[in-house]
Amino acid sequence: MAQRHEEFLGRGARVYGLSADSAPMNTAIVEKLALPFPVLSDPDRTQAVTPLGFADEKDPRQISRPGTLIIDPDGDVVFSVTGRDYADRPDEDDLLRALEGLGLLAATQSPPELGESRPGERAMPYEGLPHYFRGAKFAVLAVRGRYRDTGAEFADDTKRYVQMVERYLDALPAVEVRRT
Repeated sequence: MAQRHEEFLGRGARVYGLSADSAPMNTAIVEKLALPFPVLSDPDRTQAVTPLGFADEKDPRQISRPGTLIIDPDGDVVFSVTGRDYADRPDEDDLLRALEGLGLLAATQSPPELGESRPGERAMPYEGLPHYFRGAKFAVLAVRGRYRDTGAEFADDTKRYVQMVERYLDALPAVEVRRT
């Protein structure tokens, strides 16, 4: 969403991330990826992550699943999508189409206010991201090759995941520019 933040604003949306990580860890990710929007913290998952349906009860790490809510100016949820796990993320094109249908006026959003920054113990340095994303992409392609005859749903899932990773890889040069 960072790469397309201006498009979201142009369709009347302000973007906020939400994570079960601590506020200092979220600040570190905002800095590392030069995100133009804040990432809110709900470390015990009681304020927003669980009430909004983003808690991943099957994952022992107590993380949240990726999801998106579009809330109209009256406070009503008009679009909602929740990933099945941490790798199942909403597609930006779907979100932008949903916003377009609302006919909202363009929005503005101040840059995130940064507090204390403390990456998690296992946080990957920015320089490692291209290798990680390429590895993830080719691992999924290898697994998809093993299960060619399993059906269209599996093939569609792996195709969406590879497309998401490719978008992340394409976005890294622009992140580097924003970081400098």
